[in-house]
Amino acid sequence: MSIPSHQAALSAARRLFRQKGVVPEHLLADPILRSWRRCAESGQDMRGARLPALLTQTELRQELDRHAALRRLCAPVMADMKQRARAAGGLVVLTDAAGLVLDSGGSADFLDRASQLALAPGASWSEAAAGTNAIGTALVERRAIAVQGAEHYFEPNRVLTCAAMPILDPAGRTLGLLDLTCHADGRWRDAGDSLRAAIDQVESALFEDLAASCLMLRLHTRADGLERDTAARLAFDGDTLVAANRHALALLGIDRAGLGVFRYDDLFAGSPGQAAAAGRLHRQDGQMLHARVRWPDQGGFHSAPALAAERHDLSLRTAAPAASLPVASTRERRARHQRTQDEQPAVPSQSYWFDPATLSELARTVRLLDAGVAVLLQGETGTGKEIFARQMHERSERAGGPFVAVNCAALPETLIESELFGYEDGAFTGARRQGSKGLLRQAQGGVLFLDEIGDMPLSLQARLLRVLQAREVTPLGGGRAVPVDFALICATHQPLDIGHVSSPVRSDLYFRIAEYTVRLPALREYADRGAIVRALWRMRCGAASDGPRLPAEVLRLLADYVWPGNFRQLSTTLRTLHVLAGDEDLRVDMLSADIRGALPSLVEEAAPGTLQGLTDLAIRGALQACDGNVSQAARRLGVHRSTLYRRVKGGGS
Repeated sequence: MSIPSHQAALSAARRLFRQKGVVPEHLLADPILRSWRRCAESGQDMRGARLPALLTQTELRQELDRHAALRRLCAPVMADMKQRARAAGGLVVLTDAAGLVLDSGGSADFLDRASQLALAPGASWSEAAAGTNAIGTALVERRAIAVQGAEHYFEPNRVLTCAAMPILDPAGRTLGLLDLTCHADGRWRDAGDSLRAAIDQVESALFEDLAASCLMLRLHTRADGLERDTAARLAFDGDTLVAANRHALALLGIDRAGLGVFRYDDLFAGSPGQAAAAGRLHRQDGQMLHARVRWPDQGGFHSAPALAAERHDLSLRTAAPAASLPVASTRERRARHQRTQDEQPAVPSQSYWFDPATLSELARTVRLLDAGVAVLLQGETGTGKEIFARQMHERSERAGGPFVAVNCAALPETLIESELFGYEDGAFTGARRQGSKGLLRQAQGGVLFLDEIGDMPLSLQARLLRVLQAREVTPLGGGRAVPVDFALICATHQPLDIGHVSSPVRSDLYFRIAEYTVRLPALREYADRGAIVRALWRMRCGAASDGPRLPAEVLRLLADYVWPGNFRQLSTTLRTLHVLAGDEDLRVDMLSADIRGALPSLVEEAAPGTLQGLTDLAIRGALQACDGNVSQAARRLGVHRSTLYRRVKGGGS
């Protein structure tokens, strides 16, 4: 659609929006439509005009002084962009994080026209003040926005076409914004590219201020990209990721929720020292990236073969609080965790692997756990629910407290009440002298993990609900109620079917324990299982470059297998292979019988396209290989014996 016809369609859409509150489908980009709706809901009239409430000269001087660091940081790009704006007949604008114009410049003719719309220092272009416009809407949406002609909410602003992009500090907080504006009928052909390049330059300079306290990484898919402003930049406080630019988030497929939560080995194989020596590193999925490493308090990036890059002196340490990072809280959290490591029960070591989507879920759940939100984990046996829960605990503000795991399916029904709630001396025959605190009180100050919550007897669910509501526990045998403080994570391998008469969990309890739910996918659901096998094998072999090699034919069989026991079974299999291989490379004949050569026959026997059929046949193969011994077959598959019994009794295999 040509620009004139598009603007005509927009004019018709504006009338329809005023009358009906709707617009024709696909005519407006979603961010613009959301902005129109926000403006309408706030009572703004599209036919009206914004009120150009300019600051007084005294107020403007105060704001300019307050944002002196931001203005100095942006001075080089503003000088360059003003020249480009003059040539394009447009205007470049710098605002603070609230949309207040701090600086502008460009074409003299356009400046005169723009001044009538208050596109000058001291004017606010927030959405609340100026309706839908590139500056205000980009700040609300926290992304680059272009607003053309009649897409502006207020009628007088239809003469403008604008593109804006927020300036983010390394922790992802908005410091300000750059905007490029020209006449609605004008052309600034490279405006988008110029804007992105300017933002990249500013944000790259901001990262240099972290050099004194953080380990810094530059990454790129090409060696010659490491010197560019488009290189991925990350900062680590110890092993914890505390900052990442836009390019790093896109390259690694993560979001900013992971800052302060993700660790180096969540993202990369090996160590920073190895990356510095080699000039490259591998993501956990196996992708190789070129890398440069700079250690804290050093003046340049370490790479092979030479040192490169110099540190910018940006004088930002006295800037507004937005320039600081949450490094102290990360250190305190890790210190609390370290102080209590010796007090925690021993946990068998097990390799785990989280894809970017699961890592992002982990980051979100850590923040929710810190806020007191109860989290429910759903997933088949072996998908890593307890590992996920332990990682939530270790990365949370409760890392210094206990992690108490309770398998509701493993506790006998006659004991679960006393084990959970505790009891007084003499509460029942055989009660321990001095009584028992119970698992709920043992979780004080930490995290309580209730696994297989669907197997908790309904009679006890009412008692648990009262504990969660009152935050106090009354032991069996009477006695006074004892206050408790713990964060709650629950898990289930089965659908809870809330609202159905046969649901294993009361609906009132469900809504207490499932304030946020996470589904952990089965291993067979991952498209690239080969990458998962390679990642877990690297973790198993450690940093040894001369460890057992994983040949293509072995990798193919492992990647194609159905894995009914999911990650637990895969981890067990890789541990077994590592023992069998010793100093040799892996061979197909080292695989167990149910994996080696089993796939073709399973595919032939199973109903076409039925993953359940493949799973059942894999279980049958394991039972045959173990001469019907369910315990041995369960260990081979990496599942709990009770899980395999349920499948066998249910006729699934």
